[in-house]
Amino acid sequence: MKIAILGTGSVGAALARSIGRTGHDVTVSSTNRSAAQELAGEVGARLAGTNTEAVAGAELVILAVPTGVVASVVGELGHALDGKVVVDVTNRPTPDLEGGRTTSIAEELQALVPDARLVKAFNTAFASRQQDPRVAGMRADAYVAGDDQDAKDRVMALAAAIGFRPIDVGPLAQARTLEGMAWIHISLQMRHQWPWQSAWKIVGPTGPDEG
Repeated sequence: MKIAILGTGSVGAALARSIGRTGHDVTVSSTNRSAAQELAGEVGARLAGTNTEAVAGAELVILAVPTGVVASVVGELGHALDGKVVVDVTNRPTPDLEGGRTTSIAEELQALVPDARLVKAFNTAFASRQQDPRVAGMRADAYVAGDDQDAKDRVMALAAAIGFRPIDVGPLAQARTLEGMAWIHISLQMRHQWPWQSAWKIVGPTGPDEG
């Protein structure tokens, strides 16, 4: 599958490394040209000059840019994302705990590009686990939300290839919960000064898990 990763920060780099091991055709783009060039050389990816160039031939696009600019990036790409599977991995750094906001970032992005196939995934995993999903010998969970089943299936297959245990959690509206889960995880790390190596995992009689 042809995959474009927009952004080469900690998340974009981690996903580029793990996806690069799966044999998919990866293209990266970033405003940090030198970092993108170094990452492309490291993982054997193609370096695109712009985000538009990166998504042109892609079947699946991963939004690994900072939360503060993700809407503008998607808005600028516009119809270039039509028909493509677009994976939102972002989280709000300070979510509204008073209940004033009723949508997720993913739903807001879907409204900007209604003909794209938005999927929320990988946002509950830290970059360390996006690069290596195993914790204590177990596969971390990748929770996947979206309204297009084929798009979700593609993302779940990618998550499994990386090494996650993919779990379909339902429609795109579930991204609200996934973003909340991410914030709980982030805030625990900061409060207790944990090393950002943990991961979400449902344990117990939850169906097959090959380990």
